[in-house]
Amino acid sequence: MKNWLLILAGVALLFLSACQTQESACEWATGTPQFLTVPPEDLPTPLPKTNSPPISMEIGGKTISVDKVVEGPLCNDTWSGTVYVTCNVQVYQWEDQPTFLKNCNLTIEPGTVVYVAYHNDTAYYNGCSCHTGETAGP
Repeated sequence: MKNWLLILAGVALLFLSACQTQESACEWATGTPQFLTVPPEDLPTPLPKTNSPPISMEIGGKTISVDKVVEGPLCNDTWSGTVYVTCNVQVYQWEDQPTFLKNCNLTIEPGTVVYVAYHNDTAYYNGCSCHTGETAGP
């Protein structure tokens, strides 16, 4: 019985040692956050994507090839392939729900994978509907 408890304790320690708290890929800003204030129609539309080679980035501890890196105003654009949204994006302020893409013209092509730095480099496969106000949940 004593050996059984030692084996069980060893297995439990092995599982517990594998669990670590994930830190955000972004440092939380101190002071007053800078939000977009101009209407979406006044934001610049990024240039059309050229056939540039994928960019290798370390995301979540893995090297991943991405087709587009998004920085600056997050609004009017079209995404496809693999996209990485950096910590340096600017969004509209929201009150109750994070609907900072409402009234933006952001198109995410089917099959696009979006990695988001503010969400611990989590990969999203179904767009950003919770940020547009189309759905209430993530």
